[in-house]
Amino acid sequence: MILPKVRDLRFVTIRRGGTLNDADHRLLAVWAGSCAGHVLPLFEAEHCFDPRPRQALEKLQAWVVGETTMSECRAAGGHAMAAGRRLEGAARFAAFAAGQAACVPHVAAHELGAAAYAIKAVRSTGCRDEIQAGRIECQWQRSQLPAAIRDLVLDDQRKRNDICWFVFDS
Repeated sequence: MILPKVRDLRFVTIRRGGTLNDADHRLLAVWAGSCAGHVLPLFEAEHCFDPRPRQALEKLQAWVVGETTMSECRAAGGHAMAAGRRLEGAARFAAFAAGQAACVPHVAAHELGAAAYAIKAVRSTGCRDEIQAGRIECQWQRSQLPAAIRDLVLDDQRKRNDICWFVFDS
């Protein structure tokens, strides 16, 4: 499980009683989509016939610009995760990253799930030093963080690192 038992109000939109504004919610979605998109080739290299993870990221981009609903995005995220369910290794985690990213419009805290699964995907490629590969991916992800949400995400990584398989240790 990658979501905390107690919801962090910084990841709940203002209209639902939290402190997250719409602009930052969209930035979290864009960042999560970048993390998942970075590892999507690990899925597509093995399962190019299955478009669900890519479609989830496309649906996420459509939500960011106001061209689709949160519900459609969440459904696409579920389909992406279903694409990875029977798989193993990097392809599985890459599909899960796409699914988590597409669920950010529904629950903003899924942003960390997308990043964590992307790191797990890189660690599962069979490289000699999987921990170092994960660190490099984590550093790349952090370099993609927009300034407006950087502190929020880095704090979230510190707080949820234990339930995200400690992938943010770097």
